[in-house]
Amino acid sequence: MSSPSIHHVSECFIKPLYPVAESNQICYLGPQDIAMLSVNYIQKGLLFNNPTPLSQDQDPFLIQNLLEKLKHSLSLTLTHFYPLSGRLVTQTTQDPPSYVVFVDCSSNSPGARFIHATLDMTISDILSPIYVPLIVQSLFDHHKALNFDGHILPLLSIQVTQLLDGVFIGCSMNHCIGDGTSFWNFFNTWSKIFQDPNVPISHQPIHNRWFPENCDVLINLPFKHHDEFISRFEAPKLKERIFHFTAESIAKLKAKANKEFNTNEISSFQSLSALVWRSLTRARSVPHDEVTSCKLSTNNRTRLEPPVAEEYFGNLIHLVIAKSTARELLEHDLGWAAWKVHLAVANHNDSVVQQFMKDWVQSPFVYQPGKLTDPYTVLMGSSPRFNMYGNEFGMGKAVAVQSGYANKFDGKVTSYPGREGGGSIDLEVEQVILERDL
Repeated sequence: MSSPSIHHVSECFIKPLYPVAESNQICYLGPQDIAMLSVNYIQKGLLFNNPTPLSQDQDPFLIQNLLEKLKHSLSLTLTHFYPLSGRLVTQTTQDPPSYVVFVDCSSNSPGARFIHATLDMTISDILSPIYVPLIVQSLFDHHKALNFDGHILPLLSIQVTQLLDGVFIGCSMNHCIGDGTSFWNFFNTWSKIFQDPNVPISHQPIHNRWFPENCDVLINLPFKHHDEFISRFEAPKLKERIFHFTAESIAKLKAKANKEFNTNEISSFQSLSALVWRSLTRARSVPHDEVTSCKLSTNNRTRLEPPVAEEYFGNLIHLVIAKSTARELLEHDLGWAAWKVHLAVANHNDSVVQQFMKDWVQSPFVYQPGKLTDPYTVLMGSSPRFNMYGNEFGMGKAVAVQSGYANKFDGKVTSYPGREGGGSIDLEVEQVILERDL
């Protein structure tokens, strides 16, 4: 018996409801935007229960009504987040030599893609298995696409998949256009406009890109062809499992870490990151003398002086790194490891960010996913601070957050807020499938 597969019913392209002002038709990319050219799109989505009696076998008018309302509200939302309706453009010259990438937001761009699909599976089929089913990757468009592919692919693609008893809204956004903070500001705004098209935008995106001092807005890259900086990293086969931590268990973990190191400065997430770091290092049987690292994706907006508003629409993120040999990490307690993580976060300040930017401008580079990790790395991505479960599209509160194939590798850990709120956290952990698992 064959496994269920996604059936694409229809697709169209959605443009901003109102024309983009001529002054905004070119969107320049900052250093951290350009550095993302060789990584995958952001792929996150929400799973909802059907509003009665919405189902594939019942009133087709209801799903069509939902789809039309999603399209209209998306068109309104793109008026505010207009770079997502554009395409990447590369301009090169031979004399003088130059290689420049930017976003064309003009009316010539076809807009964002909107897909309606169906899948003969239930919510339980998706959420009940111990490991996340591979079919979840098919709930997103742009499978394995790199951000550079935004020259020909939409910078935003929405796939609405109708399950037997639910609806999944999967969003694939080009990572050159924005980071996780930008992604969820877009998603949150879309949800609010869906509920009330006339609602004032409380977090209006800021499209003026942040550039370090003495940096031209048209950044000239030291390349002649994209083959020099684009590599298509193929992740190994991974097992993916979601672990739930209640607010109470996290509070106990934080108290334990602070008590063990005789401090009160270690945060909940730093404690949890340390727990995962030690657990994965132990599970991997890392040789005692090997150096292990715990990397955390960190928002630079609040670390810059003066700080940049949270509404800044673009990439302002950084990886902070805590390191230790496997022996030290496992011989010491949780508090010792958590303090290592705390110091990595606490020492990441304006001067560190500015120096990184200055070095990048002097010698621009593009991140290569295959070099971001190793068998001894744990990388904590996303954030439980993002408002994921506050998004509603006429179907009540989402029952789960899911992610696609994008940017995953052995040791990648994606953090979400727990559905019940109150400080609970869900962690999506990636672990390579070894021969003994087959």
